[in-house]
Amino acid sequence: MEQPIFKRVILKLSGEALAGQQGYGIDSEMITSIAQQVKEVVDLNVEVAIVVGGGNIWRGIAGSAKGIDRATADYMGMLATVMNSLALQDALETIDVPTRVQTSITMQQVAEPYIRRRAIRHLEKGRVVIFAAGTGNPYFSTDTTAALRAAEIEAEVILMAKNKVDGVYSADPFKDASAQKFESLTYMEVLSNNLGVMDSTASSLCMDNNIPLIVFSITESGNIKRVVLGEKIGTIVKGSV
Repeated sequence: MEQPIFKRVILKLSGEALAGQQGYGIDSEMITSIAQQVKEVVDLNVEVAIVVGGGNIWRGIAGSAKGIDRATADYMGMLATVMNSLALQDALETIDVPTRVQTSITMQQVAEPYIRRRAIRHLEKGRVVIFAAGTGNPYFSTDTTAALRAAEIEAEVILMAKNKVDGVYSADPFKDASAQKFESLTYMEVLSNNLGVMDSTASSLCMDNNIPLIVFSITESGNIKRVVLGEKIGTIVKGSV
């Protein structure tokens, strides 16, 4: 019997991960693959919550750079995360994984409002909970949402699934051939070296609450399960070495 090393996890997905090779929108093959990987973890009786970004549809910072009011642009980005969350919910329920979407911005016709106790109860009943619409506030990223929700629901770890890299590197491996991959880091090293794993707000929140982060590739099938079972892939970021 395979024994997971975590009981409750937050899976952080970038919007780009849902776009797959097409780079924009939602790739049906990619979202189906992600849903199947999540099911493998749920079948191990691991409680899974998901935070998904919206960069495959809209980026608040990019919109702000084009002249849109920053708060308005960020709210547009939050709505993009809701679209991604509903698509992911549909993919999961197609393969019989019970799922609930909770949004930080109330939209009762399509999803539940975020209520911490209700979210925890869903997890205890074996349902996957997808946290959409970020924190509900502009100027905060979905990385910060993942850190905040992990602290609130007492998740043991944040699993940061990437679609282009398989861990944290000293530099951009696509631009610098000498870039080295780290097996482990501290949050202080991430912040002081500006490694860009998460934004500084999210990193500080994880560090202050002693929430470990594992960065790995989502493109290789079965990687989420490997991480949950304790296999050493990707890069682990902790409060201390």
